[in-house]
Amino acid sequence: MTLKYESVSLEDARRIIAAGEAKAGEIGQPSNIAVVDVGGNLVAHVRMDGAWIGSVDISINKAFTSRAFDITTADLGANAGPGAQFFGINASNHGRVMIFAGGVPLRVGDRIVGAVGVSGGSGEQDQTVAEAAAAAL
Repeated sequence: MTLKYESVSLEDARRIIAAGEAKAGEIGQPSNIAVVDVGGNLVAHVRMDGAWIGSVDISINKAFTSRAFDITTADLGANAGPGAQFFGINASNHGRVMIFAGGVPLRVGDRIVGAVGVSGGSGEQDQTVAEAAAAAL
């Protein structure tokens, strides 16, 4: 796919979110789904009916984290435990860094153009929804 811009657009974000909503519905887990642009700024967010209110901020921050470090939050988290190379990273960026699954960079070829963040279920559920959402780009 070729983007008009160097970043995800609102149209892209809506398509990504729709794919995430479909997967969340399929697995029976209402979710918050956020898409950020190449600069880590929120483009769009949806809170599905029944999704936790407390997960709104988490989904947005998972997307931010994934874009800020160009890595899935699951992979970052795997390196952020005690004694690991990124231990304590979750305290950076005014506490916005999330170190559990559900944040995925959005790529066009080898170029990162944004990220998606999902929160509302287990880490495995959030990651599943985020990957389905990212695949819609």
